[in-house]
Amino acid sequence: MAYNLLKGKKGIIFGALDENSIAWKTAERVHEEGGTFVLTNAPIAMRMGQINELAKKTGSEIIPADATNEEDLANLVSKSMEILGGKLDFVLHSIGMSVNVRKGRAYTDQNYDFTTKGWDVSALSFHKVMQSLYKADAMNEWGSIVALTYMAAQRTFPDYNDMSDNKAYLESVARSFGYFFGKEKKVRVNTISQSPTPTTAGQGVKGFDGFINYAEKMSPLGNATALDCANYTVSLFSDLTKKVTMQNLFHDGGFSNTGVSQEVIEEFSK
Repeated sequence: MAYNLLKGKKGIIFGALDENSIAWKTAERVHEEGGTFVLTNAPIAMRMGQINELAKKTGSEIIPADATNEEDLANLVSKSMEILGGKLDFVLHSIGMSVNVRKGRAYTDQNYDFTTKGWDVSALSFHKVMQSLYKADAMNEWGSIVALTYMAAQRTFPDYNDMSDNKAYLESVARSFGYFFGKEKKVRVNTISQSPTPTTAGQGVKGFDGFINYAEKMSPLGNATALDCANYTVSLFSDLTKKVTMQNLFHDGGFSNTGVSQEVIEEFSK
């Protein structure tokens, strides 16, 4: 059901790869709620995914951009405002990548060139995106910027590897830049700490099925799906959350506040 929550609002959605992506589901829901947007992803990611299909479905244009490249981002921001006819109301940062994970390197045996690349793509890119928006004065007052994270930023999940550090940095950037964006531009900046979700990127983490099954047993409401996350993101893009900023918002069925569940106790009592 749609409520026209984003009627007249416009923005940029980073990271839609395929129909499993949270960014993909968010784009569909934003479209259903009346929002218009530009889709963007790194050129290499676009070759791997089906972003053209999403663009056609939502009547959106695509601007390829490397989120670690300041020139690409400046071009993305200016062209988006040109295409959409003015300043932006929302931005979704849904980007994450660990070369160490891809290459099977343990956390205790990192290749630091890989580490730096993953940090740049997964975390520093969020600062670069916001700095590009900030310098271009591209956001309307009461606009909303959201990035996706995971609670491995707060708790140790061994196989999440250096992505845990990247997410911790990402959340810190949201708080720090959120202060300046709020004070000077009346723009909100938040992160959503989502349940483990079977996206293409997520499934690249070793032991991912174990992550999901454990979280499902631990969460009173069960895991939040990609569509659930898209709906939550829509609420943060809407005018219903105008005073929510600099927050890391757990969207995980209660996992983050559960010490242990009866299901887990029973599993280990067998």
